Amino acid sequence: MILGMGTDLCMISRIERSIDRFGDRFLDRVFTEAERSHAERLSGQARTGSYAKRWAAKEACVKALGTGVAEGVQLQDIGVLNDQKGAPRLVLSGGAQLALERLTPSGCRADVLVSLTDDPPFALAQVIIQSVRV
Repeated sequence: MILGMGTDLCMISRIERSIDRFGDRFLDRVFTEAERSHAERLSGQARTGSYAKRWAAKEACVKALGTGVAEGVQLQDIGVLNDQKGAPRLVLSGGAQLALERLTPSGCRADVLVSLTDDPPFALAQVIIQSVRV
């Protein structure tokens, strides 16, 4: 059963301007250490695109959770990592994890699925939260 779905479209240049204007203050407030480590291995458009896709994924996730950036959910509570094959996956903590637990029916576990893409000047993310009986 689908519990929530969210999509976000982001202008890569908007994230680039925030990084240029606020630097580490912006990056530390929004992105996890693992996300920053991943993005900082890249350069130029790939680096900025990585941050923009992760921004879009966080925004799509709070939409899927039905909370927005409120109810104790912060963007740092949503981490976008890549598995061994390079596929993105979401790791929730703090307020985002609590929101997911409230959303998940008894006797089920929640799977949080994410898809990311970028095609400058845009980055896009879609998040689907589904429940699976245990």
